[in-house]
Amino acid sequence: MAELVAKVEEIAREAGALLREFYAKGVVTEYKGDVDLVTEADRSSERLISERLREAFPSHGIFGEEGTRQALDSDYRWYIDPLDGTTNFAHGFPVFCVVLGCERRAANLARDEDGEMVAGVIYDPLRDEMFSTERGAGATLNGRPIHVSKTSTLQESLVATGFPSHKRHRSPNVHFYQEFTLRSHGVRRAGSAALDMAYVAAGRLDGFWEFKLNAWDTSAGYLLIEEAGGVVTHFDGSRFTLDSREVFATNGKIHEEMLALFADMFAGRNLEPIPTPQEFAARRTDGSPS
Repeated sequence: MAELVAKVEEIAREAGALLREFYAKGVVTEYKGDVDLVTEADRSSERLISERLREAFPSHGIFGEEGTRQALDSDYRWYIDPLDGTTNFAHGFPVFCVVLGCERRAANLARDEDGEMVAGVIYDPLRDEMFSTERGAGATLNGRPIHVSKTSTLQESLVATGFPSHKRHRSPNVHFYQEFTLRSHGVRRAGSAALDMAYVAAGRLDGFWEFKLNAWDTSAGYLLIEEAGGVVTHFDGSRFTLDSREVFATNGKIHEEMLALFADMFAGRNLEPIPTPQEFAARRTDGSPS
């Protein structure tokens, strides 16, 4: 598996170099939905990654965001996001990455059932940061071990979220955004779910949640966070699955506190007034939860 990860890091770096070239010269954007963008950079990156994976692992399946579907009944399946953060990329906002996650599948699984994530990489080509993981071997950033943060309360936490690119007017997340913003050190919305998850694994963020993600968004980050010591679940605390359209990840220490707030918000109950700065200070002093 270590050799597999090393090879996939090489592929991700090659795809990242391609994205840097497109980024430098600019790209023409197209719409694959009402507001969901796609560029030639997305397609070119997916073609390159798919070709390299077929050369390196000819028996493996490939499931890519831009339409690649090959050998999905194989024992191993790769989930590819060739450019996570396309809207950022198209606008010249420097937050995007390449994502590859590898799933090992049992012979008796149906095509749409989850197997076990065994390896993954998330590569940020502008910062040359390679987040890598393999099951049972931990998580690394450019070869050095990383771990989730030790922050123990929400009010001391920096968390992140994202918003769907379509039907945003129907998303309840703006209400969650407000509640968590006013009960934490802040909420960041950088526009790349994969990088947000990598940052939770690296301790740069203490938590992350988002609605309406896909397997190619979460596959590598899911394993990365778990191997770095964090927790990934659904909003109700149940086991996370790749086919879920929701993801909730933390360092583990603030998980229960955030779960309780999710439950209250979904039920519309126990939403106390937002603490004042003085009350926040008092709670830091006496150790009470936010």
